[in-house]
Amino acid sequence: MRIIQNIAVGFTVSFLGSLPLGFLNIVGLEVYAELGLESLVWYILGVIFIEAFVAYYTLIFANQLVQNKKLMKSIEIFGVFFLLLVAFIFYQKSSDTVHGESYLDSYLQWPVFGIGVFLSCLNFLQIPFWLAWNLYFLNGNYISIYKRLKFYYVGGTMVGVFFGMLFIIYFLDKIHKQIAFLTDYMIPVIIPVFFVFMAGFQGYKVHRKYFSNKIALDEKETD
Repeated sequence: MRIIQNIAVGFTVSFLGSLPLGFLNIVGLEVYAELGLESLVWYILGVIFIEAFVAYYTLIFANQLVQNKKLMKSIEIFGVFFLLLVAFIFYQKSSDTVHGESYLDSYLQWPVFGIGVFLSCLNFLQIPFWLAWNLYFLNGNYISIYKRLKFYYVGGTMVGVFFGMLFIIYFLDKIHKQIAFLTDYMIPVIIPVFFVFMAGFQGYKVHRKYFSNKIALDEKETD
């Protein structure tokens, strides 16, 4: 049961996390449009080759952080501001979105697997992304990393990234004439609102976990 749960949790968060119109998906769309499905598969494999290491090592690091309650409190509070920062970045970067064809031609001169590896290395945002989610899953006991179970979780995340990117790239290719419309609304509106909502939810959890109990104890001591 734990194996299935680890795979399902890893798959779900990585699949959904792969859907936003980030630069990895934009490059993947160009690869698919110019070189076809086989090249796209190799590109995505290059992306997840790096992401597998990031997901695994942030999972191990997260497990160590769980043991440090004071540090955990600081990280969870920081997570609220981090989510707000991500929302702001998506909103700001929406004005920098490039429209038009073949603006990534220089990348297509490389082996597509290498393109995926290189761009995934530049995707520094995946580090706090995986660290935050791994901490959340470990704190909530949604996953177990006992012995080999952690590999099922990481494997699930990689399968989720693969099919998530494949789905969104294929979908965007089919409606390529509407990409500008989607970009105008998804990046500056939908994604920032989502992260603001997540920040509010995280703030509520932090308050309930660290501050509401303290207030209750102080009231009892006063009585």
